[in-house]
Amino acid sequence: MGLRDRRLIADAEEMARCTTGDSPIRILGTEGNPPERYFLEYQVPGLVIQDGSVQPWDRHRVEIFLTLSYPRQAPQCRMLTPVFHPNIAPHAICIGDHWTAGESIGALAIRIAEMLTYQSYNVKSPLNGEAAKWAEENLSRLPLDRKDFWGLLK
Repeated sequence: MGLRDRRLIADAEEMARCTTGDSPIRILGTEGNPPERYFLEYQVPGLVIQDGSVQPWDRHRVEIFLTLSYPRQAPQCRMLTPVFHPNIAPHAICIGDHWTAGESIGALAIRIAEMLTYQSYNVKSPLNGEAAKWAEENLSRLPLDRKDFWGLLK
């Protein structure tokens, strides 16, 4: 068994642990054996644009794809549902600036939860300029949730 397969198995075991019980992150499905693609649902406070205004939303779906170059290269992450965030576009979730080969998929899933709840965002290099402007103008409303998601990895 190669290094990539061992890593995929370890990631799958960790994902199973951090998405059970009362976790706000759920695995909706996977592809591959061991999984190379995860479909996740986050039940965390986030934002969407609805009827032309910023509205709260509490269910978000994400796809994480582990390419053949994983773990040397970052996974490809994208939203499957709309979200309003400076570092998230319909085609991509910006994780590249912080990705290291040692980061697990569980840790990445938690970083995405932090992004959705505005615990983590970067207005200096946005994928969504409108969301970056909104975040700068609404600092007193952020983060949307202060939950420590890192406890899910225990």
